[in-house]
Amino acid sequence: MALAPRVVLVTRKTPWRLLLEQHGTEAQARWILGQRGQSVDELLALHAQTEAAVHRVSASIPLAWRRATLDRAELDRFPFEPEDVVVVVGQDGLVANVAKYLEGQPVVGVNPLPERFPGVLVRHVADVGAHLMVLAGERALREVEDRALVEARLDDGQVLRGLNEVFVGHRSHQSARYVLHAKGGSEHHSSSGVLVATGTGSTGWAKSLARQRLGAPQLPDACEDWLAWLVREAWPSPFTGCAHTDGTLEPGESLRLTSELESGGVVFADGIEADHLPFDHGRTVSIGVADQRLRLVLG
Repeated sequence: MALAPRVVLVTRKTPWRLLLEQHGTEAQARWILGQRGQSVDELLALHAQTEAAVHRVSASIPLAWRRATLDRAELDRFPFEPEDVVVVVGQDGLVANVAKYLEGQPVVGVNPLPERFPGVLVRHVADVGAHLMVLAGERALREVEDRALVEARLDDGQVLRGLNEVFVGHRSHQSARYVLHAKGGSEHHSSSGVLVATGTGSTGWAKSLARQRLGAPQLPDACEDWLAWLVREAWPSPFTGCAHTDGTLEPGESLRLTSELESGGVVFADGIEADHLPFDHGRTVSIGVADQRLRLVLG
């Protein structure tokens, strides 16, 4: 007998929830913020709106289906199943946080605060999202957008993927030393790290880096399969150079970095620094387009 479909509902703690965890009670939170001339009323309103969207989605899951609910902080420990339908309720970045752990499961993005979040990846309101969730569970998808992921692979086989970008450097963002191997040549670097971005990430961190330099590489569009890489603040010295500080990667190509850091080197994706690969002295990481794609349900 086949198992019923499973919906995995992914959320993130609201600012109000985090404030309560910090101060213990609503009265204490109100008093602390009041001492700073601030009010919790707006935070409470946003919390209520977000919770209402989560409840609408949850209530719409067919009773016969299995379900799981998890917070963003639990993603790296959760065993996703191949037939899962993933429903993300939150801002666009939460979809990116989820995508790196998936293997082709459909993702329905629900925007609980359309007046605040752009909705690039969370394109649906809760009621529409519930309808799409059923379609996804029955694999009757009318429109799915595939988006490329970037993959970082260490020389010992450890792998990390990202929907927006992969960062390689020092965990504190201080100077990182490494050897960069690109199709244009190799070079010893001392920099603030290297960013490799997808089309999805080209409107975020990568865009801010590209705007700071002349002759920056073109960044990929949202659904294109190639990547752009940029070195942050390369420092020229008798031993380190800055001739190779940006470029592009087509599918099948890779950028390799060999660490010359004594300690503190990391590789992380999409801003989740806690879930990282070690990049200490002698390790080599190869970065390119991942085989996996984000399957974003549009309709």
